[in-house]
Amino acid sequence: MSTPMAASTPFHSPPLSPSPHLPLFAFPSPHLHLRTRTTAFNCWSIGRGNGSCVRVRVRVRVAAKVSDVEEGERRRRKAYPFDEMEGKWQKYWEEKGTFRVGDDGVDVSKPKFYVLDMFPYPSGAGLHVGHPLGYTATDILARFKRMQGFNVLHPMGWDAFGLPAEQYAIDTGTHPKITTARNIERFRAQLKSLGFSYDWDREISTTEPEYYKWTQWIFLQLLKRGLAYQAEVPVNWCPALGTVLANEEVIDGVSERGGHPVIRKPMRQWMLKITAYADRLLEDLVELDWPESLKDMQRNWIGRSEGAELEFPVLDASGQESGVKITVYTTRPDTVFGATYLVLAPEHPLLSSLSTEQSRYVEEYREVASRKSDLERTELQKEKTGVFSGLYAYNPASGKSIPIWVADYVLGSYGTGAIMAVPAHDTRDHEFALKYELPITWVVKPDDESRSSSGGAYSGDGIAANSSSSITGLDINGLPNRLAGAKVVEWAERTGNGQRKVNFKLRDWLFARQRYWGEPIPVVFLSDSGKTVPLPETELPLTLPELDDFTPTGTGEPPLSKALSWVNTIDPLSGKQAVRETSTMPQWAGSCWYYLRFMDPKNSKELVNKEKERYWGPVDVYVGGAEHAVLHLLYARFWHKVLYDIGIVSTKEPFKCVINQGIILGEVEYTVFRDKGRNFVSSDSAAEMTGLYQEKVPEENVTKLGDSFVLKENQDIRLIARAYKMSKSRGNVINPDDVVAEYGADSLRLYEMFMGPLRDAKPWNTSGIEGVNRFLGRVWRLVVGSPLPDGSYQDGTATVDDEPTMEQLRTLHRCIQKVTEEIEGTRFNTGISAMMEFINAAYKWDRHPRSIIEVFVLLLSPYAPHMSEELWFRLGHTSSLAYEPFPKANPSYLKDSTIVLPVQINGKTRGTIQIDAACTEEEAFRLACVDEKLSKYFDGTTIKKKIYVTGKILNVIMDEQNIKVAP
Repeated sequence: MSTPMAASTPFHSPPLSPSPHLPLFAFPSPHLHLRTRTTAFNCWSIGRGNGSCVRVRVRVRVAAKVSDVEEGERRRRKAYPFDEMEGKWQKYWEEKGTFRVGDDGVDVSKPKFYVLDMFPYPSGAGLHVGHPLGYTATDILARFKRMQGFNVLHPMGWDAFGLPAEQYAIDTGTHPKITTARNIERFRAQLKSLGFSYDWDREISTTEPEYYKWTQWIFLQLLKRGLAYQAEVPVNWCPALGTVLANEEVIDGVSERGGHPVIRKPMRQWMLKITAYADRLLEDLVELDWPESLKDMQRNWIGRSEGAELEFPVLDASGQESGVKITVYTTRPDTVFGATYLVLAPEHPLLSSLSTEQSRYVEEYREVASRKSDLERTELQKEKTGVFSGLYAYNPASGKSIPIWVADYVLGSYGTGAIMAVPAHDTRDHEFALKYELPITWVVKPDDESRSSSGGAYSGDGIAANSSSSITGLDINGLPNRLAGAKVVEWAERTGNGQRKVNFKLRDWLFARQRYWGEPIPVVFLSDSGKTVPLPETELPLTLPELDDFTPTGTGEPPLSKALSWVNTIDPLSGKQAVRETSTMPQWAGSCWYYLRFMDPKNSKELVNKEKERYWGPVDVYVGGAEHAVLHLLYARFWHKVLYDIGIVSTKEPFKCVINQGIILGEVEYTVFRDKGRNFVSSDSAAEMTGLYQEKVPEENVTKLGDSFVLKENQDIRLIARAYKMSKSRGNVINPDDVVAEYGADSLRLYEMFMGPLRDAKPWNTSGIEGVNRFLGRVWRLVVGSPLPDGSYQDGTATVDDEPTMEQLRTLHRCIQKVTEEIEGTRFNTGISAMMEFINAAYKWDRHPRSIIEVFVLLLSPYAPHMSEELWFRLGHTSSLAYEPFPKANPSYLKDSTIVLPVQINGKTRGTIQIDAACTEEEAFRLACVDEKLSKYFDGTTIKKKIYVTGKILNVIMDEQNIKVAP
């Protein structure tokens, strides 16, 4: 319908008026709720000014009408009104600064608790549900400790430099600074939506000049002490990415990011001498409250071993010593007589100076090896490859000439880059010797004779054999291998053929990346001499120049080399022409010391105030993924020890306790095998058949049978059930924003803690979060009461001011004890189970005393802070519960007060009843009368007397003529 306008109305005159019969809801009616907007079409007649009208159909956006009934139904479908409380309390915490730890005025007489999450990298993808696992755990600990009276430091920041942002800049032309800021905004909003009690006033980012000024300052201290230096080292160079990659970033010869080819080539790089601290890094692990498996990973990475360096002279074409010696490191000097060939790493410097008939083949082999990562080259399962160098060496122990080979299973970065190969007693050497038909000489006789005839290498202990030489005068035959090894070392040192040596697998830290988005290295090189000159500390921070082109140069020069006005500079000390370093620091740099900056984030005069560091350090609990168990923790410990040595920090170690949380996998996926005829094949038969393919099965078509999953329609067909790591490619990523919108932040927090032990991997299960959501709904209704007809809830609570019963007190205090113990032990899932048991018990009570419910709300608050704050407010409190004392269990309510009471009839025991220790005579007699076994004695009988000894016995004296004898 339409309403005509006056014929005289010109086309451009007053605004269009909709038909009065099609109302627009510009303002909501008090009886309507605006939930969604829908598209509708309205029609008007518009005067043309010539007496005629034209009908115009206009698309408009109108608010959908939702009746009270529909809104009430929506409310009732939710277990509790989380959407009405979570934003409210997040705003309250932020406005009141509830979790703010002021820089000044901290009461240092109180105990402190510093709990920290491993620095997240703010990726463009945002959080997935795996991220909040560790964050929720640390938040529970932080809230718990606050309530116990501790000063709690619980900060958050961003490890924001790195290759992903720069690669995105290259791909899209967006400056990494813009991308990083946008990603941080998203991460911050997501974390705040989950109610984490971070002190956001201490937020830091590694990309802020105010922060990386001090990263550069630490580098200068390392340089002063000879712990930073430049060296020509073989690196994983990716031409496409234009940067050096760590071994972990190279998979099957290509970059993990982008799949670009990677080659090994020597480059001049900055190195940090972490090896100078190897012994201390190893020894101080003993003092740490870390998982033993994590300590072992660090020990293995450091890889301390004791052995010997032995010298093998290289022979010339005539078989005489050429004057060149190859030094090898071995942990088994007792096997030197079994060394039948030497192996050099492809990058061994000696190879560049060799000239033999084999040189061309050696160079071809070195080129192929340069395209492999160290991890690929040392893979035990891979087939061994190598090439003969054309040269021979002299075995100083046996006096024999042995060939020199080149093979990529030997690394230039470990030991001396050369090994003496003992194929009888080393598996890799044995495989290589078999392939290239090299001699195998047994020189260790096993205690178990059968081991020597097994056909493989024997690497265990035994007695030295075939180990003497009249030429060299060395004889170790018949000695246990340990004594034999000691004798070889003593002989080598006496004759100048070697020396005792302690070696480490740990290599110095390659501390440079050929990229833009990283901390500039604060040194210049004088143009006239090339001398390296550190910048004065007053010149810090050295900030990144603005660049529009971040693409690799293609020459190996970093992108910063394009910023000519920045690169060409004047040395501030000498006034001479100089050029800046154009490599940047690796991403590890900023995350090595951020835990210190959180203690004093606004300090512009020093890295950290000494008093604040002494109070807050070290970190009490540090939580993060196991993927950082080695490198990040090792590098952070190294820097901390350097800072300890120069008096910046007061502790030898940065992290007192480290917890590695498990990962959350995607939901379980089910697959079935089919043959070429599309017939189902049970998974337990698939290994015996060929030509099969797999097909996904929807969960609704699956059922569980015993320990297996089977097809509902054919339960003889077993399926493969497996949960995979969340990834975009599998399409199994769960966005926490969606979960919060559907179930609320408290439900997500509680579910992630309830899934299983914190340290274990576990699959996501949507039905699981629905169960936790229902539990929180039960808590809400227990305290607040049932919903009103419109789905809303009354103000206040349904609690009463009655004194609690003994049963209620015991139930509560058992819950307090269990929840407290489980939080302290980080067994959060079993703490939740204890609260569920309490709620089950409480639903059986007729009345719910306020004093009991208030304590339970405090117990729940570290896990579900939004609901707990709302319930606390409804219980009559006007301020946050964040600093309320955490409940303590009263031991008197924890004792088992139930006893078994014998019941006698005329002095003869006829049965027992369970009673409370403080049970009265009347109550004991009542329980006996209703007991299934005893009640028959009391029917129609005359009771003469009752004798009751509290907690000991009940004896009922009856008229014997009327006693019924039990059958």
